[in-house]
Amino acid sequence: MTHYEQRLDNDLTRIKTRVAEMANDIQESLKNAVHALVTGNHTLAYNTILSDLPINRHMRETEKFCNAFLATHLPSSGPLRLISSTLRANISLERIGDYSVTICREAVQLSHPPSGPLVREIELMAEEARNILHLAIGAFTEGNADKARATKSMAVQVERTFDTVYANLLSDGKEDNIKNLFGLFVVFSMLGRVADQAKNICEDTIFAATGETKTPKTYKILFLDEDNSCQSQIAEAIAERLFPKICEYSSAGRQSAEVINPQTVHFLEQHGIDVATSRPKVLDLSPQELTQYHVIVSLQGPVKSYVDEVPFHTAALEWDVGSLSADLSEEQSQQRFEELYREIALQVRDLIETLRGEEI
Repeated sequence: MTHYEQRLDNDLTRIKTRVAEMANDIQESLKNAVHALVTGNHTLAYNTILSDLPINRHMRETEKFCNAFLATHLPSSGPLRLISSTLRANISLERIGDYSVTICREAVQLSHPPSGPLVREIELMAEEARNILHLAIGAFTEGNADKARATKSMAVQVERTFDTVYANLLSDGKEDNIKNLFGLFVVFSMLGRVADQAKNICEDTIFAATGETKTPKTYKILFLDEDNSCQSQIAEAIAERLFPKICEYSSAGRQSAEVINPQTVHFLEQHGIDVATSRPKVLDLSPQELTQYHVIVSLQGPVKSYVDEVPFHTAALEWDVGSLSADLSEEQSQQRFEELYREIALQVRDLIETLRGEEI
């Protein structure tokens, strides 16, 4: 190894060490914030708030180290990717420190510490978030892309825990005052965000180690209508035709018709879409299964007429595209199908562009 290579390697090691030190301080801060919350320890909460100031200074110093490295070494390839990823990971860690501060500020505002099953849920979610963060930092400092990929997949569990806790708070929080309830929602949101930032650090690790950029997210979309024989089938078919493999699409009805409307089958065949072998489906998903969908679209009536509670992380849309009349002539029916097709196609295109960008 040349003198220059040794110097470059030493500087990179120093930067990684700074990131690891900052991460240790932040993990301790998060641990203290949760302990202060569940025990009602206001002194610990205020000390944890103040301890974020040195963490912020550490973050700014690490940023200066990275900028100095760029100016000194003019790096390319792997070292340049590492510095770019370090700057982003640095921001993620600083934000996690802010989440700890927010948890502490909410802790001192509560009229009483949480109790009963709620404490176990807080500690469970906090433990999941801290574990993912610990593994993400380990992967980053090791430059281990495989470990980062495995850790990233674990973040989904924190989101599921959040959805469960959110539902429990809504049903069990009636005995508490609004201020306390709101504060606990904020706390759980912050813990969920810790896992999100850890996932970002995993993405940065993969990029630094391999050059791979973040894979675009695959969104799951559910189309609904009364009996899954016409509008929702058209929407699913259009989405699959125009934007295959970009998102995952499915459709269902409040009830399921015996077969898809024959006119719908015939009309879609004219547009090169074969749904003759498809069968209408009834909406019979559990609340947990519904959380898998990022977007639920109703083409007939309000979404909440189909779904009692829209999951916290799910967006509900209502496209009032109208219905078909049995009194139409063949020519009028054909024209009405054309209108439905065009309107649904425009709505589908707008939705996919919103989710994935115009480049699709």
